[in-house]
Amino acid sequence: MNNSILFLCTGNYYRSRYAEIFFNLLAAKKQLNWSADSRGLEASAGRNVGPISTFALERLNHQGISLSEPNRFPLQLEEKDLQEAGLIIAVNRVEHQPMMEKQFPAWAERVTYWDVADLNVTDSESALASIEKSIHLLIEFAQIKP
Repeated sequence: MNNSILFLCTGNYYRSRYAEIFFNLLAAKKQLNWSADSRGLEASAGRNVGPISTFALERLNHQGISLSEPNRFPLQLEEKDLQEAGLIIAVNRVEHQPMMEKQFPAWAERVTYWDVADLNVTDSESALASIEKSIHLLIEFAQIKP
């Protein structure tokens, strides 16, 4: 199995980007042979302002985590991204499963769906804390090991 995780959200700007960065930092700290990437189901819609959400950056900064590389802009999900991933996680079932069923129907049932809502439903602190908790549980219980 490919030791890579692909995190999905709508814009690849806030939740999936935070999950990617947080997972990769934790994996490096724990010396895991896993890496994460992220994509958006509607990243090309032009709704994002800049490369990454200020909420994600503020949370990382609050935890003493600074990004050493320039922040890339959001990336649109393509089938090749799904094919290359060992594990695919969409951060919100209600929001993302219908998008997957429409855009990538053959892949919709292969995705693990979490329940982390966007800013129109929950505040960033709760959402990002939920992502952190889910990643810790993923590493602990899903046998993601070195």
